[in-house]
Amino acid sequence: MQENPRLRRLHFRAWHRGTREADYMVGGFFDRYGAGWGEPEIAWFEELLEEQDVDIMAWGLGTALVPERFEGPLMDQFKKLDFIAIPR
Repeated sequence: MQENPRLRRLHFRAWHRGTREADYMVGGFFDRYGAGWGEPEIAWFEELLEEQDVDIMAWGLGTALVPERFEGPLMDQFKKLDFIAIPR
């Protein structure tokens, strides 16, 4: 687990979204990339976490347009969905 309290909070919020699907999508993204983030990426993710799960998931799946404030390299990574590991 991260020693940075801010990252610990983000980890918790990413994995406690309210639905299993959102947990895997948002939490998995954080687990894969969060440790290497600097201030701009952390701020972006904090803002993303304020959005509704259905919107975040639609943006990741490409079924809804991504708001301009979230467009960029992080959303491009998010849309790949190659970080989701579903336990069996």
